[in-house]
Amino acid sequence: MQGSLWAELQKQADANSNSEFDVNELASLFTIAPKTKGGSKSEGAGKSLGSKPDKIHLSSALALDDSVLDADQVENLIKFCPTKEEMELLKNYTGDKDSLGKCEQFFLELMKVPRVESKFRIFAFKIQFQSQIRDVRRNLQTVASACEELRGSEKLKVIMKNILLIGNTLNEGTPRGQAVGFRLDSILKLVETRATSSRTTLMHFLCKSLAGKSPELLDFHEDLVSLEAASKLQLKALAEEQQAVVKGLEKVEQELTASESDGPVSDAFRKTLKEFLDASGADVRALSALYVEVGRSADALSLYFGEDPAKYPFEQVASTLLTFVGLFRKAHEENLKQIEAERKKAQKEAEKEASQDRTPVKSKDGFADRSPRSPFK
Repeated sequence: MQGSLWAELQKQADANSNSEFDVNELASLFTIAPKTKGGSKSEGAGKSLGSKPDKIHLSSALALDDSVLDADQVENLIKFCPTKEEMELLKNYTGDKDSLGKCEQFFLELMKVPRVESKFRIFAFKIQFQSQIRDVRRNLQTVASACEELRGSEKLKVIMKNILLIGNTLNEGTPRGQAVGFRLDSILKLVETRATSSRTTLMHFLCKSLAGKSPELLDFHEDLVSLEAASKLQLKALAEEQQAVVKGLEKVEQELTASESDGPVSDAFRKTLKEFLDASGADVRALSALYVEVGRSADALSLYFGEDPAKYPFEQVASTLLTFVGLFRKAHEENLKQIEAERKKAQKEAEKEASQDRTPVKSKDGFADRSPRSPFK
């Protein structure tokens, strides 16, 4: 409870005196609990570069030159790497190599480079590195923003307080009538509890009460601008993406070390790769630190609503609250439509009465009496 929403509400003096609803109206619409005694989520079909392979492709790839090759072309180079069987056939070939086709000649060029497929995969990682970092960082920041908005919304806090008071009022005299908090998913049950003699639900009642006494609370969803986007994210998936970047950089370091004994064929590769490592290391460390920080914020959000992060993680909290926002806004719209329908009905009845009052009535002497009818007889 310490540090939770419910603990904050308990600190407020005389909370019941600031309720936003009419207890008498609540009692007339919904059955008040009777008082009781007692306790308590294709692979490529063939090898093709999109254009014929040649030494320009190979030299550009080994120099990690992304101004010449893009990610798709590098992926195709990876697919074009010869298999062990193909390399054995070419090693054992004793004929005129100039008579071989362009594909086989390209294979021979690739075979001159130690761990050529590994180098191509490093190149693909380098090309996609910044976009991967950017995507994961953006998603983590979305989660962080949602946590901050939810915990910082005073309007949401007041609405939660009123839901608690409504529940305690309905359960007055029972062990549940003095609750200091409630399970978060309980807020979705407000649409399931209906008034005894109408289609009004507790959600309609809540919205009506707030509209009457605190209309400024009705737009509380505007405080939660990151909630919908955050509800589509999974921290586990973000962890996997973050770890993929970390492991990718580890493979870069391993290949750089291995290429030290390659000789001149890997000189350009080593130079470019070392520059990439020097620049990217800080980005990966910052991303890892951000993930840890966001993870803590996500757990703190669950605790804020009185839930166990292990049993009710961020994803559930965000999903429940987003659903609540939708149900709340729908109920408020339905209330407005009901008010408008009643206004039109009253206006129509008033016009009908006014029309009847203007209808000529014959007097006893035969003359039309156009004076307004008296409501008293």
